[in-house]
Amino acid sequence: MAHSLSAKKRIRQGVKRRARNRFRKELMKDQTKAFTTAAGAGEFAKAETELRKLTSRLDQVAVKGTIHRNAASRKRSRLTKKLNAMKAAGHKAPTGKGGTKAATA
Repeated sequence: MAHSLSAKKRIRQGVKRRARNRFRKELMKDQTKAFTTAAGAGEFAKAETELRKLTSRLDQVAVKGTIHRNAASRKRSRLTKKLNAMKAAGHKAPTGKGGTKAATA
């Protein structure tokens, strides 16, 4: 247990900061979950708006010092790459001259 006034104050400050950081990280996780569910469902327009919101949230959390700015940048980059790969896989135009398989069968 702390005895000096300054040590007691540092404990109080630490409790407040920890609560604030946990809240920020929870918001970040919630936003990430919203993005992944939209992307997983194939709703790419909604996923893009969620990614924009998530990018903003990541930048805010990094500026406040809750996470490192490079960690925020890395997460943003990976999620953007994931969305682009899913869009490329999901929005491929049918190749070939016969049209779709259902039309020829």
